[in-house]
Amino acid sequence: MGYSNKSFYIHAILAIGMLFIFLLGCNHKPKTDPSESTILNYSKNILDFKGSPENPRSRDMLMFSDQGGWFAYGFPTTKNHKLGFTGPFLMTQQNGVWSGNSLAELEITLPNGSYWNPDKKSQDSYASHLEQQFKDESLSVSQKLVYLSPHTALQQTVITNVSQKPLTIALQYSGKLFPIGAKLINRDGDIALTSEHTNAVGHIQFLKSKTELKALDSLNYTTIKQSFKLAPNASQELLMAQTFIFPEYDWKKEKEFIEEVDFNTLLQNRIREKEQQLTNLLQNADAKFTDSIYAQVLAKTLVTLQNNWRVPAGELKHQGLFPSYHYEWFHGFWSWDSWKHAVGLSFFNTDLAKEQIKAMYDFQLEDGFIIDCVYRDTTIEPHNLRDTKPPLSAWAVHKVFEKDPDMAFLKEMYPKLKKYHQWWYNKRDHDQDGICEYGSTDGTALAAKWESGMDNAIRFDSTQIVKNEEGAFSMDQESVDLNAYLYAEKIYLAELAKAIGKPSDHETYLAEAEMLKSKIQSQFYNTEDGWFYDTDLSGKNFIKGAGSEGWIPLWAKVATQAQATTIKNKMMDPEKFYVKVPFQTMSKDHPKFDPMNGYWRGPNWLDQSYFGVKGLKNYGFEAEAHKATLQILEGAEGVMEKGISIRENYHPLTGKGLYAKNFSWSAAHIIMLLMKE
Repeated sequence: MGYSNKSFYIHAILAIGMLFIFLLGCNHKPKTDPSESTILNYSKNILDFKGSPENPRSRDMLMFSDQGGWFAYGFPTTKNHKLGFTGPFLMTQQNGVWSGNSLAELEITLPNGSYWNPDKKSQDSYASHLEQQFKDESLSVSQKLVYLSPHTALQQTVITNVSQKPLTIALQYSGKLFPIGAKLINRDGDIALTSEHTNAVGHIQFLKSKTELKALDSLNYTTIKQSFKLAPNASQELLMAQTFIFPEYDWKKEKEFIEEVDFNTLLQNRIREKEQQLTNLLQNADAKFTDSIYAQVLAKTLVTLQNNWRVPAGELKHQGLFPSYHYEWFHGFWSWDSWKHAVGLSFFNTDLAKEQIKAMYDFQLEDGFIIDCVYRDTTIEPHNLRDTKPPLSAWAVHKVFEKDPDMAFLKEMYPKLKKYHQWWYNKRDHDQDGICEYGSTDGTALAAKWESGMDNAIRFDSTQIVKNEEGAFSMDQESVDLNAYLYAEKIYLAELAKAIGKPSDHETYLAEAEMLKSKIQSQFYNTEDGWFYDTDLSGKNFIKGAGSEGWIPLWAKVATQAQATTIKNKMMDPEKFYVKVPFQTMSKDHPKFDPMNGYWRGPNWLDQSYFGVKGLKNYGFEAEAHKATLQILEGAEGVMEKGISIRENYHPLTGKGLYAKNFSWSAAHIIMLLMKE
């Protein structure tokens, strides 16, 4: 793709048009028909939600959710006469299971006793909702699904007689559960769903009609057929609610909320909300990325993050994002993922960004330690206290505060940030020389490697563990990326201290940063190779193998200009890092480079690519940074295309998407790559 050669005037007109739409945003009333919203249409079918699960644990399709709900839907691909949405997929129990093919399938019976089976069908997704259209010469049926709240999705069906004569039709709902340890029960005329695997309860309600149950057992239900006579051009609306709610929330209040809602007003409000979020992203985009193709990419990132959004439940006290709902072992919050999510979110939803940061700091220990990852239900998986993750939370808080100067948030977070920063020097500086190491709380090398975030990186192949004190162990090597992150933390903490009115802290952090800068430049930079490497504890012996940690000093602005130039030259070398998807985790010419058999031994992770691009910009290499950004976006399979999900990482030489689909930090860093900063 690349920067369009269209004239400046065309771009100016487009920019003015977008600004005009934005200025109207607070006053205009969106139409119920989303096709009339130019901005929302960037999200139309940006991900492919079509598919029908074969069993409860099917992961062959993507799922749509919103408002932080712990349940999700899709479009069915099975060919039969029943109308409805796939699912829901329940993240309320286990590590995500399908409740069934559909909990609400609608059958329409014609006057001759046959089932209506339309010959025309369309299925469209938007950031705001899902919708389906069915039609033949006699009837037109519209079905729309939109989230009312984190707990409830509403499904509207509108049946219109498009023939020239009156029609009498009969309508009947049915649903069937997979055997997932859940059962259906009749509760005050509505259908409730309970499960042995969760304390969340489901509720199926039929609204605005006298729909009554005909039959119900633990896995199935059907309703009594209702007959309607439709005059030509007349319509009949059906409305139902599906709720999945944890005991932390009040079902009685939720039910009252459901009873009061007007579906079309809700849909308009949801469209307006998504328009505003997309507009925020478009307004923050770099001028080089104003073409509509990049607007679509940004819409894909927004929908990706939206689908991974979860409200508090169980152990989780604040909202946040899963790394990927699609991979069953990523149903929790991770610390450095959270810092990256927050920065990406800051460009369009600062409230959620702040919640994501708080979600991890809820688990800060007294000594300052931040847990690696936390989960809603620790009977499924326990929190991981064996390690933390690289220190990027001050960066995240600073970036959010730039967009939303919320002093209450900053005052809440600042002492916690200070405590975590100092924890590294108290628990991960084995020889007390001011240079820290990655490590673990349990004394294992495995957890120490996890702490780096780059689990099986080549630089850790010979790592051993040394004990600092009880419950605190370090690697026997000092890592350049860790100390570059800590340098950046000092700079960000200094700026936050100034904002909060703590001049002494401001000066202290700046002085510490200057001392650390000198050590990083002299200890970790190899003049012969022109690269930054980890060293052993003595600081005298390099642990060679050019990896992405080598450009983290450029991102942190801790390298000299001369050092940055040599790093840049290797980054832009096609035999090293400038490949189909540039700036992968290990140089192409390293003998252990193996993207298909090494999680961090060659694949391209978009966070590392972003750090590389931002590092180039920091030292004035704007042309190289822009060229690399285009190559990253165009080389990574499916990023620029509709329907294909954003992946956990990519094969740097082929561009093939690898590992988890619908990956949050990849989406967050695509946002960062496209933003002006």
